[in-house]
Parts: sequence; C-alpha cells; structure tokens
Amino acid sequence: MPHYELDATFHQPGWTPLPTDEFRRRVSEIVATPQWTIDGNYSAVRDLTMQRCTAMIAFDFPRRVIMRQVIVRTIRRALTRQVLWNGNREDWRNIFRWDPELSIIRWSWTKWAERHAEIDTFEAQAAERGFVCVRVRSHREVRDALRALGVPVS
Repeated sequence: MPHYELDATFHQPGWTPLPTDEFRRRVSEIVATPQWTIDGNYSAVRDLTMQRCTAMIAFDFPRRVIMRQVIVRTIRRALTRQVLWNGNREDWRNIFRWDPELSIIRWSWTKWAERHAEIDTFEAQAAERGFVCVRVRSHREVRDALRALGVPVS
C-alpha cells in the first residue's frame, strides 16, 4: 500500500509551506486512490483524510517521550546534515529559537496538550463514521496495533 508523509508534501524547498489550496488538491488526489497510508495530522487536510480513512493509529505518547524523541531526532538531523523533504535540512539556529513556527522542539512542546486532546475527537469521529481508531500510548502499543491491523512489524 502506498505511504505518504504529509510533511514531504507540505514543506517545499527552503521550508516554504505549500499553499493550502495546492496542499488540499494533492491530498485529495492521494485519498481518492483505493489504498493509502498517510503519516501526518495537518488540520488543513484533516477533513479529506478523515472522510476516507478506514483505520487510524493515534499516537498519544506522554510529553516527556515526545520531547525526548523530537530533541534527539532534531539534533541528530542537524549534526548529520540529513536531507529531509525537498532538500530541506534542520537548521542549528532553529533548535534554540523560542518561536514555535521556527523551532520544531518549541512547536512540539507548545502543541502537545492540543494534540493530546484531539485524540478524543478522533475516537468520537471513528465511532460516528465506523472506522477503527486505535490510541497508542507507548512504542509497545504501536507494535501491537500495527500487528492487529495486519501490518508486518520487525
């Protein structure tokens, strides 16, 4: 099944955001196909993905786990100069910025509570629309959920 990472679609070269109408058009094309998996939770396209999804895994890790993962991943990417989507790389300066629009670390900290609360909404929508929503709170639960959905896990 094809896998799509919304960050790769949204973040254009130079970290320029894709205009919302084009972002929605591209995601509409993806979800119109018979099978797909999408990694990402952008409010600008959530209605499109939620209309067509049949299963969702909602990551609800504790803030300390999220922050540890984001900090380690961001520093590793900056150190290795890892090329991300569309030629973008993590910028050392952004690691230490206070503005959540420039720092993924600060963004993750400020958005955690909002993202945590949204999962209740996802579960309610799943019940209304008849799709599976699995809330996972640990890496072990992620592996178990993937296995339950028939996804091979190593």
